[in-house]
Amino acid sequence: MSIMKRVRDITVATLNERLEKSEDPVRMIDQFLWSTREDIIQAEKLYQQYAGHSNHLKAQWLQAEEQKERRENQALTALKAGEEQLARIALHEKAGCEERSMQYRELFEQSRQNTLDLEEQLREMRSEYQAVYDKREYYAARMESLRLQQRLNSRYANGFGDHGAQSGAAFRRLEDRISGMEHEAKSLRDIRRMGQEFVTEAGNTVQSVIERELEQLKRKLEKEGWTS
Repeated sequence: MSIMKRVRDITVATLNERLEKSEDPVRMIDQFLWSTREDIIQAEKLYQQYAGHSNHLKAQWLQAEEQKERRENQALTALKAGEEQLARIALHEKAGCEERSMQYRELFEQSRQNTLDLEEQLREMRSEYQAVYDKREYYAARMESLRLQQRLNSRYANGFGDHGAQSGAAFRRLEDRISGMEHEAKSLRDIRRMGQEFVTEAGNTVQSVIERELEQLKRKLEKEGWTS
């Protein structure tokens, strides 16, 4: 597990813990989204730097390979001309080129792997951000519904009809809403896990629907006497 991924896991765990204690989960989610967006921006900058560095290393590697082949051809030419000493010099330089080629290739492979790892982490972070953002919109709507319901409850409690019965009913409704908020806060523990699983399951569901509709269309065409 990469350092960046461990940091993100710790951040999400902190979010879940704080949500359970927060009276305003939407505000907490907004703070998490802001922090995640900053992380994504920094990761994108680092990705661009890694990509540029990888391209530079690859160019150095290929240049060393080209020089190695050139020195080998020069050695062959020298041998054909009977110049063994010149051939030795060319082969010596070829060995140096080969060593540089191996060194740059190793650096390039390491840089490329780091770039691929960072690219995967960026995908996870963007998916996580989108999943939490979608939940944020949902909880914002529910919080607004709760605030409106509390205002309505307050009006009932302050003098509509039978005070005793209506006040009791209002407080029962308020109790139900508060219990609902507590349940919502606990449910946010699953936000981190649902990131990639949500995307995968949604994709499988869409594929299943498409295949089912495709079969329906095929049966329809068969009834109409159409053949491929």
